[in-house]
Amino acid sequence: MFKPQILALIALLLTALAASAQVLLPNAKPIPLVQALPLPYEQVSFQREGAEGARLHFGPTLNRPFIFPLLGPSGRSVTRMGHPHDPVSHSHHNSIWVSHHDVNGWSFWADRGTNQGRIIGQRLEKLEDGDAAAAATIFNHWLDKQGRVVIEERRRVSWETLPNGESLLVLDLRFEAKGAPVTFGKTPFGLVGVRMAKTIGIADGGGTIRNSEGNVDEQGDNGCFWKRARWCDYSGPVLPGKTEGATLLDHPANPNHPTFFHVRSDGWMGAAFTHDAPRVVQPGQPLQLRYAIYVHNGVPARAALQTRWEAFAKTDLPDLIGKKK
Repeated sequence: MFKPQILALIALLLTALAASAQVLLPNAKPIPLVQALPLPYEQVSFQREGAEGARLHFGPTLNRPFIFPLLGPSGRSVTRMGHPHDPVSHSHHNSIWVSHHDVNGWSFWADRGTNQGRIIGQRLEKLEDGDAAAAATIFNHWLDKQGRVVIEERRRVSWETLPNGESLLVLDLRFEAKGAPVTFGKTPFGLVGVRMAKTIGIADGGGTIRNSEGNVDEQGDNGCFWKRARWCDYSGPVLPGKTEGATLLDHPANPNHPTFFHVRSDGWMGAAFTHDAPRVVQPGQPLQLRYAIYVHNGVPARAALQTRWEAFAKTDLPDLIGKKK
């Protein structure tokens, strides 16, 4: 016969084993590896297995929605908030943003001015998770200084993870005029802007600019400044001995493709939708556009960047009609 002390020990062990036993969930569903996680203060964090890769900000107190950070493979953001040497007058350089200098005469580009408008996020409409990508769709009003709606915009932001810590951020934009035509005026400022990290810029970090047409850096006959291209890449150092960058891709469905790129040595890169001519959005004829930012290791060969653009060029524009409210 077992002594009482041994019986008590056996009972204790059995209790511990029962407490540690796993409860099986036979109906458990697969967990998406990539998720769009809503956060307080009108933010969405794009994460892979709990690690953030990008964050969308769209709160009503902002002058415009933007994305920051956008993390490279090293864990450092390849973009920054504001100009490194002129943070006041360039406070509108919000990492990755969508705006325009002239929409029916109103400027949604700068943060200050007599004709300044604001792009206000009205609501978060949809979140999507998946094993390779996640997405968030927001609905925005472009308001003039009196608070009147100039144009409505529905924006889908998707973040796709790629091998070796790289990623692809896709911006799908749908503009709709209500009641009267809306003109995006002729200007090199708008629609998509990218403010690179300080160390990636040519002036501060010794980086480099290249485009699909073989142009290099900013100025000169062979420069990238105000040149048409399918894509434009900005690469530079992010850590000692570590180089990363971002490539801005223009989709062939966009009406001005290949777009003009407004790109400077100080770390600024933009797709200039109306550099060549104004464009009018008629009521009942929405304008839909698609751009992407490819975040990569090193300074990829031009052929590799062209292959990345070709894959993006084959993608279809999503349905952004949304729900009537």
